[in-house]
Amino acid sequence: MHLLAVSLVEICLMHPLDVVKTRFQIQRGTSDPNSYKSLGDCFRTIFRNEGISGFYKGILPPIVAETPKRAVKFFTFEQYKKLLNLTPLSPGLALSVAGLGAGLTEAVVVNPFEVVKVSLQANRDSFAEQPSSFAQARRIINSEGFGLRGLNKGLTSTLGRHGVFNMIYFGFYFNVKDAIPSSPDPTLEFLRKFAIGLVSGTISSCVNIPFDVAKSRIQGPQPVPGEIKYRTCFQSMALVYREEGRRMTLKLYVHSRCLFHCGLVHRGSVLCLVTGGAVMLLVYEYVSGWLQKNW
Repeated sequence: MHLLAVSLVEICLMHPLDVVKTRFQIQRGTSDPNSYKSLGDCFRTIFRNEGISGFYKGILPPIVAETPKRAVKFFTFEQYKKLLNLTPLSPGLALSVAGLGAGLTEAVVVNPFEVVKVSLQANRDSFAEQPSSFAQARRIINSEGFGLRGLNKGLTSTLGRHGVFNMIYFGFYFNVKDAIPSSPDPTLEFLRKFAIGLVSGTISSCVNIPFDVAKSRIQGPQPVPGEIKYRTCFQSMALVYREEGRRMTLKLYVHSRCLFHCGLVHRGSVLCLVTGGAVMLLVYEYVSGWLQKNW
Protein backbone atom coordinates (compact mmCIF):
# COMPACT_ATOMS: atom_id res chain seq x y z
CA MET A 1 0.00 0.00 0.00
CA HIS A 2 2.87 2.36 0.79
CA LEU A 3 4.45 1.81 -2.65
CA LEU A 4 1.04 2.25 -4.29
CA ALA A 5 0.44 5.57 -2.49
CA VAL A 6 3.92 6.89 -3.38
CA SER A 7 3.45 5.89 -7.03
CA LEU A 8 0.02 7.51 -7.21
CA VAL A 9 1.20 10.84 -5.78
CA GLU A 10 4.28 10.89 -8.02
CA ILE A 11 2.22 10.17 -11.16
CA CYS A 12 -0.38 12.86 -10.35
CA LEU A 13 2.35 15.45 -9.78
CA MET A 14 4.51 14.53 -12.77
CA HIS A 15 1.94 13.59 -15.43
CA PRO A 16 1.36 17.16 -16.75
CA LEU A 17 5.08 17.38 -17.52
CA ASP A 18 4.98 13.95 -19.15
CA VAL A 19 2.16 15.17 -21.42
CA VAL A 20 4.26 18.21 -22.38
CA LYS A 21 7.29 15.97 -23.00
CA THR A 22 5.30 13.71 -25.32
CA ARG A 23 3.84 16.66 -27.25
CA PHE A 24 7.34 18.01 -27.89
CA GLN A 25 8.69 14.61 -28.92
CA ILE A 26 5.97 13.88 -31.48
CA GLN A 27 6.02 17.29 -33.18
CA ARG A 28 8.29 17.48 -36.20
CA GLY A 29 10.30 20.70 -36.05
CA THR A 30 8.99 24.25 -35.58
CA SER A 31 7.89 24.92 -39.20
CA ASP A 32 4.44 23.48 -38.48
CA PRO A 33 2.15 26.38 -37.47
CA ASN A 34 0.59 24.11 -34.83
CA SER A 35 3.94 23.28 -33.21
CA TYR A 36 4.79 24.47 -29.73
CA LYS A 37 7.47 27.16 -29.70
CA SER A 38 8.61 26.76 -26.09
CA LEU A 39 7.82 25.06 -22.81
CA GLY A 40 5.71 28.03 -21.70
CA ASP A 41 3.88 28.13 -25.03
CA CYS A 42 3.03 24.42 -24.72
CA PHE A 43 1.61 24.86 -21.22
CA ARG A 44 -0.42 27.93 -22.24
CA THR A 45 -1.76 26.32 -25.43
CA ILE A 46 -2.84 23.11 -23.70
CA PHE A 47 -4.49 25.07 -20.88
CA ARG A 48 -6.26 27.42 -23.32
CA ASN A 49 -7.49 24.76 -25.77
CA GLU A 50 -7.95 21.71 -23.55
CA GLY A 51 -8.29 23.03 -20.03
CA ILE A 52 -6.55 21.78 -16.91
CA SER A 53 -7.79 18.26 -17.64
CA GLY A 54 -5.70 18.30 -20.82
CA PHE A 55 -2.61 17.85 -18.66
CA TYR A 56 -4.00 14.57 -17.36
CA LYS A 57 -4.70 12.83 -20.65
CA GLY A 58 -3.54 9.22 -20.58
CA ILE A 59 -3.04 9.19 -16.80
CA LEU A 60 -4.85 5.91 -16.15
CA PRO A 61 -2.33 3.60 -17.92
CA PRO A 62 0.60 4.87 -15.78
CA ILE A 63 -1.47 4.55 -12.61
CA VAL A 64 -2.36 0.96 -13.49
CA ALA A 65 1.16 0.05 -14.64
CA GLU A 66 3.52 1.96 -12.34
CA THR A 67 3.46 -0.15 -9.17
CA PRO A 68 3.64 -3.52 -11.00
CA LYS A 69 6.38 -2.05 -13.20
CA ARG A 70 8.53 -1.12 -10.22
CA ALA A 71 7.90 -4.47 -8.60
CA VAL A 72 8.99 -6.23 -11.81
CA LYS A 73 12.07 -3.99 -12.11
CA PHE A 74 13.47 -4.66 -8.64
CA PHE A 75 12.36 -8.30 -8.38
CA THR A 76 13.90 -9.28 -11.72
CA PHE A 77 17.05 -7.27 -10.94
CA GLU A 78 17.59 -9.44 -7.85
CA GLN A 79 16.92 -12.64 -9.81
CA TYR A 80 19.27 -11.71 -12.66
CA LYS A 81 21.91 -10.68 -10.12
CA LYS A 82 21.72 -14.09 -8.42
CA LEU A 83 22.01 -15.88 -11.77
CA LEU A 84 24.95 -13.76 -12.92
CA ASN A 85 26.80 -14.39 -9.65
CA LEU A 86 27.19 -17.97 -10.93
CA THR A 87 28.94 -16.78 -14.11
CA PRO A 88 32.57 -15.68 -14.60
CA LEU A 89 31.49 -12.06 -15.09
CA SER A 90 33.08 -9.53 -12.76
CA PRO A 91 30.75 -8.26 -10.01
CA GLY A 92 30.68 -4.76 -11.51
CA LEU A 93 29.75 -5.98 -14.99
CA ALA A 94 27.24 -8.45 -13.57
CA LEU A 95 25.34 -5.59 -11.88
CA SER A 96 25.08 -3.69 -15.17
CA VAL A 97 23.94 -6.80 -17.06
CA ALA A 98 21.39 -7.54 -14.32
CA GLY A 99 20.10 -3.97 -14.71
CA LEU A 100 19.86 -4.46 -18.47
CA GLY A 101 17.88 -7.68 -17.98
CA ALA A 102 15.55 -6.04 -15.48
CA GLY A 103 14.97 -3.13 -17.86
CA LEU A 104 14.18 -5.40 -20.81
CA THR A 105 11.72 -7.41 -18.70
CA GLU A 106 10.12 -4.22 -17.40
CA ALA A 107 9.74 -2.91 -20.96
CA VAL A 108 7.75 -5.94 -22.09
CA VAL A 109 5.31 -5.40 -19.20
CA VAL A 110 4.91 -1.64 -19.62
CA ASN A 111 4.87 -1.20 -23.43
CA PRO A 112 1.12 -1.77 -24.04
CA PHE A 113 0.34 0.85 -21.38
CA GLU A 114 2.78 3.25 -23.07
CA VAL A 115 1.04 2.80 -26.43
CA VAL A 116 -2.34 3.72 -24.95
CA LYS A 117 -0.88 6.60 -22.92
CA VAL A 118 0.98 8.21 -25.84
CA SER A 119 -2.02 7.90 -28.18
CA LEU A 120 -4.18 9.71 -25.61
CA GLN A 121 -1.55 12.35 -24.84
CA ALA A 122 -1.17 13.15 -28.55
CA ASN A 123 -4.89 13.93 -28.85
CA ARG A 124 -5.35 17.72 -28.82
CA ASP A 125 -9.14 17.63 -28.47
CA SER A 126 -10.71 18.63 -25.19
CA PHE A 127 -10.58 16.05 -22.44
CA ALA A 128 -14.35 15.45 -22.57
CA GLU A 129 -14.26 14.62 -26.28
CA GLN A 130 -11.51 12.01 -26.20
CA PRO A 131 -12.05 8.29 -25.53
CA SER A 132 -11.32 6.68 -22.19
CA SER A 133 -8.16 4.62 -21.71
CA PHE A 134 -10.12 1.37 -22.00
CA ALA A 135 -11.97 2.55 -25.13
CA GLN A 136 -8.67 3.62 -26.69
CA ALA A 137 -7.09 0.25 -25.89
CA ARG A 138 -10.07 -1.54 -27.47
CA ARG A 139 -9.83 0.68 -30.56
CA ILE A 140 -6.11 -0.11 -30.97
CA ILE A 141 -6.70 -3.85 -30.51
CA ASN A 142 -9.69 -3.93 -32.89
CA SER A 143 -7.97 -1.96 -35.64
CA GLU A 144 -4.34 -3.03 -35.26
CA GLY A 145 -4.27 -6.08 -32.98
CA PHE A 146 -1.84 -6.97 -30.20
CA GLY A 147 1.30 -7.13 -32.32
CA LEU A 148 4.09 -4.71 -33.22
CA ARG A 149 1.68 -2.57 -35.24
CA GLY A 150 -0.93 -2.53 -32.52
CA LEU A 151 -0.83 -2.67 -28.74
CA ASN A 152 2.88 -3.49 -28.78
CA LYS A 153 4.07 -0.98 -31.35
CA GLY A 154 7.37 0.64 -30.43
CA LEU A 155 8.43 -2.38 -28.38
CA THR A 156 12.03 -2.24 -29.64
CA SER A 157 12.32 1.42 -28.63
CA THR A 158 10.80 0.69 -25.22
CA LEU A 159 13.24 -2.19 -24.78
CA GLY A 160 16.09 0.19 -25.62
CA ARG A 161 14.76 2.94 -23.36
CA HIS A 162 14.30 0.75 -20.29
CA GLY A 163 17.26 -1.54 -20.99
CA VAL A 164 19.80 1.27 -21.38
CA PHE A 165 18.33 3.27 -18.50
CA ASN A 166 18.43 0.41 -16.00
CA MET A 167 21.81 -0.89 -17.15
CA ILE A 168 23.36 2.49 -16.27
CA TYR A 169 20.99 3.17 -13.38
CA PHE A 170 21.85 0.03 -11.41
CA GLY A 171 25.37 -0.52 -12.75
CA PHE A 172 26.60 3.00 -12.05
CA TYR A 173 24.95 3.27 -8.65
CA PHE A 174 26.20 0.03 -7.13
CA ASN A 175 29.66 0.17 -8.70
CA VAL A 176 30.31 3.76 -7.64
CA LYS A 177 28.76 3.20 -4.21
CA ASP A 178 31.13 0.32 -3.56
CA ALA A 179 34.11 2.35 -4.82
CA ILE A 180 33.50 5.37 -2.55
CA PRO A 181 34.14 4.66 1.16
CA SER A 182 31.04 4.66 3.35
CA SER A 183 30.62 7.01 6.29
CA PRO A 184 29.92 5.92 9.88
CA ASP A 185 27.66 8.97 10.24
CA PRO A 186 24.10 7.90 9.18
CA THR A 187 23.27 11.34 7.76
CA LEU A 188 26.47 11.56 5.70
CA GLU A 189 25.98 7.98 4.53
CA PHE A 190 22.44 8.79 3.40
CA LEU A 191 23.69 11.88 1.54
CA ARG A 192 26.50 9.86 -0.07
CA LYS A 193 24.02 7.31 -1.43
CA PHE A 194 21.54 9.99 -2.45
CA ALA A 195 24.20 11.93 -4.39
CA ILE A 196 25.32 8.78 -6.22
CA GLY A 197 21.69 7.93 -7.01
CA LEU A 198 21.15 11.46 -8.31
CA VAL A 199 24.13 11.22 -10.67
CA SER A 200 23.06 7.72 -11.74
CA GLY A 201 19.55 8.90 -12.59
CA THR A 202 20.87 11.96 -14.45
CA ILE A 203 23.26 10.00 -16.67
CA SER A 204 20.67 7.29 -17.34
CA SER A 205 18.01 9.84 -18.30
CA CYS A 206 20.32 11.71 -20.68
CA VAL A 207 21.59 8.58 -22.44
CA ASN A 208 18.16 7.06 -23.10
CA ILE A 209 16.53 10.20 -24.57
CA PRO A 210 17.01 9.07 -28.24
CA PHE A 211 15.14 5.83 -27.48
CA ASP A 212 12.38 7.81 -25.78
CA VAL A 213 11.99 10.13 -28.80
CA ALA A 214 11.88 7.14 -31.17
CA LYS A 215 9.27 5.46 -28.96
CA SER A 216 7.04 8.52 -28.97
CA ARG A 217 7.34 8.90 -32.75
CA ILE A 218 6.40 5.25 -33.36
CA GLN A 219 3.56 5.16 -30.84
CA GLY A 220 2.21 8.63 -31.63
CA PRO A 221 0.24 9.70 -34.72
CA GLN A 222 2.07 9.30 -38.03
CA PRO A 223 2.59 12.42 -40.21
CA VAL A 224 0.34 11.04 -42.98
CA PRO A 225 -2.72 9.04 -41.82
CA GLY A 226 -2.55 5.47 -43.07
CA GLU A 227 1.14 5.72 -43.92
CA ILE A 228 3.68 4.39 -41.39
CA LYS A 229 6.75 6.61 -41.46
CA TYR A 230 8.33 5.68 -38.12
CA ARG A 231 8.62 1.90 -38.10
CA THR A 232 11.47 0.67 -35.91
CA CYS A 233 13.72 2.08 -33.22
CA PHE A 234 16.93 2.77 -35.13
CA GLN A 235 15.12 3.62 -38.38
CA SER A 236 13.19 6.29 -36.47
CA MET A 237 16.35 7.63 -34.83
CA ALA A 238 18.07 7.85 -38.23
CA LEU A 239 15.03 9.56 -39.76
CA VAL A 240 14.81 12.15 -36.99
CA TYR A 241 18.54 12.80 -37.27
CA ARG A 242 18.44 13.09 -41.05
CA GLU A 243 15.36 15.31 -41.28
CA GLU A 244 15.58 17.38 -38.11
CA GLY A 245 19.04 17.04 -36.60
CA ARG A 246 21.52 17.11 -39.47
CA ARG A 247 23.86 19.44 -37.59
CA MET A 248 23.45 17.68 -34.26
CA THR A 249 26.63 17.43 -32.19
CA LEU A 250 27.35 17.00 -28.51
CA LYS A 251 26.78 20.74 -28.14
CA LEU A 252 23.24 20.35 -29.43
CA TYR A 253 22.42 18.25 -26.39
CA VAL A 254 21.89 21.52 -24.57
CA HIS A 255 20.02 23.17 -27.47
CA SER A 256 16.25 23.25 -27.03
CA ARG A 257 15.59 22.64 -30.73
CA CYS A 258 17.51 19.37 -30.92
CA LEU A 259 14.82 16.68 -31.18
CA PHE A 260 16.89 14.21 -29.20
CA HIS A 261 17.00 16.87 -26.52
CA CYS A 262 13.23 17.44 -26.61
CA GLY A 263 12.10 15.83 -23.42
CA LEU A 264 15.39 16.30 -21.61
CA VAL A 265 14.22 19.65 -20.28
CA HIS A 266 10.54 18.80 -20.45
CA ARG A 267 10.66 15.27 -19.11
CA GLY A 268 8.94 15.71 -15.80
CA SER A 269 11.87 17.90 -15.51
CA VAL A 270 15.16 16.11 -15.19
CA LEU A 271 15.48 17.41 -11.65
CA CYS A 272 12.24 15.74 -10.60
CA LEU A 273 12.94 12.59 -12.60
CA VAL A 274 16.43 11.96 -11.29
CA THR A 275 15.43 12.90 -7.75
CA GLY A 276 12.68 10.30 -7.93
CA GLY A 277 15.20 7.80 -9.28
CA ALA A 278 17.60 8.51 -6.43
CA VAL A 279 14.84 8.15 -3.84
CA MET A 280 13.68 4.90 -5.44
CA LEU A 281 17.17 3.39 -5.23
CA LEU A 282 17.53 4.45 -1.60
CA VAL A 283 14.14 3.01 -0.65
CA TYR A 284 15.02 -0.21 -2.45
CA GLU A 285 18.38 -0.51 -0.73
CA TYR A 286 17.18 0.33 2.79
CA VAL A 287 14.11 -1.91 2.53
CA SER A 288 16.22 -4.75 1.11
CA GLY A 289 18.72 -4.34 3.95
CA TRP A 290 15.96 -4.35 6.57
CA LEU A 291 14.37 -7.49 5.08
CA GLN A 292 17.71 -9.32 4.92
CA LYS A 293 18.42 -8.36 8.53
CA ASN A 294 15.00 -9.22 9.94
CA TRP A 295 13.88 -12.06 7.69
